[in-house]
Amino acid sequence: MRYSQARDQMVRHQLERRGIASTAVLDAMREVPREAFVASHLAQHAYEDRPLRIEANQTISQPFMVAAMIEAAELKREHIVLEIGAGSGYAAAVMSRIAARVYGVERHAELVQSATARLNALGYDNIELHTGDGTEGWMEKAPFDAIIASAGAPYVPQALKEQLEIGGRLIIPVGDTRHDQRLIKITRESATLLSEEDLGGVAFVPLIGAHGWKEDARTKPCAHPPRCRRSSTQRRSAKG
Repeated sequence: MRYSQARDQMVRHQLERRGIASTAVLDAMREVPREAFVASHLAQHAYEDRPLRIEANQTISQPFMVAAMIEAAELKREHIVLEIGAGSGYAAAVMSRIAARVYGVERHAELVQSATARLNALGYDNIELHTGDGTEGWMEKAPFDAIIASAGAPYVPQALKEQLEIGGRLIIPVGDTRHDQRLIKITRESATLLSEEDLGGVAFVPLIGAHGWKEDARTKPCAHPPRCRRSSTQRRSAKG
């Protein structure tokens, strides 16, 4: 089967039938060649309803999840978007077909290099990626109309909230373990008010960083360091 046919079937069977209704999202998913974002030996599996392995022991999310997160972000043509955990560049490519500009932060330099080369080869020139700690966002490019995190955090990093434009949306998986995550949508209603919506259960690779999981992905930093220090002292005292 030709990839274009497989792509069209993916849109019809995996996306439309499961409730993805945004014409912009469906058109972008139909346009971007997912087979170009995986290793050649996995290209034949590019349009299956599952994530696939990429370099650096990371994954490219299943098509439905990419579409669902982008639809939840409510992207428009004039929007500036940030992706946390850019990986292969696939989700950024899809978003670039809808939004004006897409920025991506990825902690693995090898992924930034390969994704940038891939995006350039495809002619997607409104995307910029850089190597860094995604839990800190990208302050120099803020504010953003939408932020999408393609990895799961133990809690929502404050920096990402602060980098949202008023009216902007943050879509991020949050949970104490990789297998117990909820997809959270945070909307900045005003300079001081944020609203939150639970979009359902998900499973993503861990978001590593100063305000995410530690490198071994089994322990996490505290969202409120002074409170954690007091708690730790109390536990030691109790044991003593």
